[in-house]
Parts: sequence; structure tokens; C-alpha cells
Amino acid sequence: MTTETTPNTSAGAAAPLPASHSAIKPANRRKHALLLLLAFLLLTGGGWLAHHLMVGRWHETTDDAYVQGNIVTVTPQAGGTVIAIHVEDGMRVEAGQVLVNFDASDADVAYAQAVANLAGAVRQVRGIYRAIDAGQADIAAREVALQQAQADVTRRAGLVASGAVSAEELAHAKAQLAAAQAALSGAREQTSRNRVLVDNSDIQNNPQVLAAAAQLRAALLGKQRTTLVAPTSGYVAKRNVQLGQRVAAGTPLLAIIPLDEVWVDANFKETQLRKLRLGQPVVLHSELYGKDVTFHGTLESLGLGTGSAFSLLPAQNASGNWIKIVQRVPVRIALDKRELQAHPLRLGLSMHADVDLHTQDGGLLPVAAAAVPRQRTDAYAKQLADADALIERIIRENIGTRAN
Repeated sequence: MTTETTPNTSAGAAAPLPASHSAIKPANRRKHALLLLLAFLLLTGGGWLAHHLMVGRWHETTDDAYVQGNIVTVTPQAGGTVIAIHVEDGMRVEAGQVLVNFDASDADVAYAQAVANLAGAVRQVRGIYRAIDAGQADIAAREVALQQAQADVTRRAGLVASGAVSAEELAHAKAQLAAAQAALSGAREQTSRNRVLVDNSDIQNNPQVLAAAAQLRAALLGKQRTTLVAPTSGYVAKRNVQLGQRVAAGTPLLAIIPLDEVWVDANFKETQLRKLRLGQPVVLHSELYGKDVTFHGTLESLGLGTGSAFSLLPAQNASGNWIKIVQRVPVRIALDKRELQAHPLRLGLSMHADVDLHTQDGGLLPVAAAAVPRQRTDAYAKQLADADALIERIIRENIGTRAN
């Protein structure tokens, strides 16, 4: 006989909850999540608004910024064959330092000829002065001869009537008088012609001497230009000259980059230009050094056109396939030279620029032209100074004891 047992239900077991009560929890959770989301949005929006009012509206930033600088291309002023190269890429050079030497054989020959021509010109002018002095003495002698001839004619003319002097003798005396007059006239004309060559000038300022001096100056410059010097201090880049190469005047041989004079071109959107003013301070960071190094600069100029306006093929906005896009304008930022010396930058490096807009008293365009040259070199000034000293020495050595 099998006994069946029925499981007993515990008297304390919980009864099932009503359906309305089970639907309350998801609704509360959804409401709670929405409230949290709303609070997050309000806090985020409030934080953004506070940041914009206190910080953001006083700054314009861009990472479309790059280091720029002067690339001084070194080209010869006269052609020649390269016989020596003194620099390599990356080397530091100072203004006036010798970079390349050309074969100077032809220049030496032209220089020697110019020296001889100047010395000869000085001596020729000295000869003219001496000829003038000799002409004055010749004129005095011929004046005496003329006076004697006139006296002879006068004396013989009074004796012809008495028969003491023949008519033929009187005719000879008159002929000698005419010859003396012609000789005196010729001597005076020759002296006047010589005087014209030196009037209102001394030997140093005589046109003939000045022309020879100019020829010597050109020859000396040609000789000095066989030595190529650095026009400015900086670092050598793009050296493409080779030993033995025959180069023509104006051929680019290498470049010098003054890294202590670099600046940053930051390309701001046209919508960011409203509050940009000249002289505003700028904080910059480079990709090279990262956030560890901060550069400080000054907004130096605002571009006068967008990048597309100065491109090789400017956009034709009037064409039918035109698409409007926000343009960018290059803004030049001058950097602190002391910071550049401590952390040098290279051309083309990427930068992040942050302009402080608190200062609004600067203009949009410069109001005055630069009073002094932004760039200048004195590397070639010594060439003419050497030429003038050489010319003065040659004249002094050939002028003798007379200077006028």
C-alpha cells in the first residue's frame, strides 16, 4: 500500500505582490536617472558657461600654427670655379665669415691691370701740369721774340726810304714778325688746351684719375667677390655647392637660417579675428618640447588676406561649384629671443597658440612705417672701404711732390 504525501505550504510564505506595486520601481529608477542626467547637464552647462565667462571668452586658440623664419639664400655676385668650401649643413656661422672660395686668377689679372692704369693716369695728369708750366715759359720766350721782331720791323721800315735797308730785308723782318706772332698764338693755344684738362680739379679729383680709380674699385670688388662671405649670423642649411663646380652669378649655393629671429604664423579662422589686436600677449607650446616648455610671444601683425587669396591658384568664388568654407588668416607672433636661445625651434615645427584677449587697446593695422631696417648686413661694407684706402695709397705713391 502506497502512501501519498502532499507538500505542506509554509504558513509564513509571502503572498504574491500586486501588479501595480511591481511597476513602481522601474518608474522610480527611470525618474531618478533622468534627474541625474538633468543635474549632470545643468552642472556641465553651468561649468561651461562659467568657464566661458571667466576664461574662454578672453582667449582664442589654434593648433594650426607653425614656426617660420628668414631663409637667407647665399648667392655669388660674380661667377667662378669653386676651389674651397668652409661650411657644412648645420654649422654655426657669423656675419662676414668665409663660406666659399672661387678661383681668383682672372680677378687677379684684372686687378693688377687696374692698379697700373690708375698709376699711369696719375702720372699723365702730373705730366699735364708740367706741360702747363713749360707752356707758360714758352709763352714768355715767344713774347720776347715777338717784341724783338716788332722792333726790327719798325726800325727797318724807317730806313727803307733813305736806302739804308732794302725792301727785301724789310720783307724778311715782317715775315719773322708774322712767324713770331703765330708761334706765340700756338703756344698760348697749347697751354690753354692743357689747362682745360685740369681746370677746377686737383690730381685726386681729375676726371681721368677718377675713371681709373673707378676701374680699380671694380677690379678690387671682383677680386674680393671670389670669396663668398656670410651676410648674417645663423646656421647653414641646404648646401648644394660642390668642389670644382663652375657657378654663375646668382646661383643659390646654400642658405643661412638665423634661428634667433624665428616667429610663428598662427592660422586663425576668420570668426576668431574679431577681438585680435596688435600687441596682445600669446602663450605657445610646441610639439617638440610639449607642455614642459612654454613660449611667450606678442601678436605682431594680422594677415592682409586669407591663405587661399595668396595661393598659386586662388579660389574662384563666383564659379557655379563654389562651396562656402570658413577661411583662415595667418597671424604673425613674435617670440621671446631669450626663450628661443634656451629652447631653439626649427622652421616648420607645429605650435599651439593661445592669445590673451584682455588687452584691446592695440590696433588692427600698424599706424607708422618702420623707422629702421628690420634686417641689415654690414658684411660687404669693408669691401669699398678697402678699395678707397688702396686708391688713396696708389695716388699718393705716384703723385710726386705736387698735389695740384
